[in-house]
Amino acid sequence: MSTAVPSAAVPVAARFSRAAFLGGFVALAVAAAALAGALPIEFSLATVFLFAGPHNWFEARYALGRLPARAGKLWGFFAVSALGIVGLTVAYAGIPAALPHIDDEFVADGLYSAWSSAFLLWVATLVWMRSRTNPRFDGGWVWPVACLIAAGAWLTPFALPVALVYLHPLMALGLLDRELARSRPEWRRAYGWAVACIPLLLGALWWQFHDAPEPTGAGSLTLAFTPQPPRVEALADHAGAWFLPGVSSHFLIAAHAFLEMVHYGVWVVLIPLIGMRSWPWELKTIPAARRGPNGARAVAAILLFGLLIVATLWVCFGLDYATTRHVYFTVAMLHVLAEVPFLLRMV
Repeated sequence: MSTAVPSAAVPVAARFSRAAFLGGFVALAVAAAALAGALPIEFSLATVFLFAGPHNWFEARYALGRLPARAGKLWGFFAVSALGIVGLTVAYAGIPAALPHIDDEFVADGLYSAWSSAFLLWVATLVWMRSRTNPRFDGGWVWPVACLIAAGAWLTPFALPVALVYLHPLMALGLLDRELARSRPEWRRAYGWAVACIPLLLGALWWQFHDAPEPTGAGSLTLAFTPQPPRVEALADHAGAWFLPGVSSHFLIAAHAFLEMVHYGVWVVLIPLIGMRSWPWELKTIPAARRGPNGARAVAAILLFGLLIVATLWVCFGLDYATTRHVYFTVAMLHVLAEVPFLLRMV
């Protein structure tokens, strides 16, 4: 996915030191854990309200800077990627609509098992296709692993969708590592030590809240973000409380809010500092924009449309936070899936 960059382009991160970058990462993680533990409901609402839209825009801007202007020999990989991203997203959004019309619980559960199996086979196909391009590696192992996990998905239909809720925020850490390997390899070892604070902070949240009661509902700070906040039960269910009934919902909400904030911070602050070779509004480092005036206009239109979506999200969150949050996290499966082929191309 890497492309040639004009010699005049200088990484934005050139003016930041390793200590400042890694110190900022740890400070972000510690602050996120502290706020998620102290104010789980308010922090969960605030992070999604403020950063859900902007982080998707920065993710799209970063992807445009890394995608080649022409697919070339990677056409098949990009075609399978696009088919899976769109198809799996539509299927995931359609399952809840189909459930009221299904009386057989086994069939209803089977829809999620089938979706999980399709997701795993799609990922396996992409890994195998990636293994056949430079730098090559042995990708044959992916098929038995995918089949084994798919078998587990038929035994526990909801395990994979719940796991994705927590694994997706961590994918940004992997993308940041690959970007450091590309542009700041001397920082990677220290970055590995910095990332170690994530499980430590999760452990601290567990130690503090593993037996805590369910957090209270809307307070004055909550109502500052929206007059119609979602029910605490809805936030707990999104964090997997229905699937993990023996785990404190306070811990689950706090842990999910913490990981989401780390995810947002990586995309809104850290990856732009390291990975963008120009400021976000400068298009000269985007391969498609360098193909000519039409390409530049198309890229500008995409980014402006993205800003419009960000503004629309903020308005919708203000009008009806609960409904907008539900719709957002359903549609957000698209960008969850989009990160899979992107991460594979950076390996």
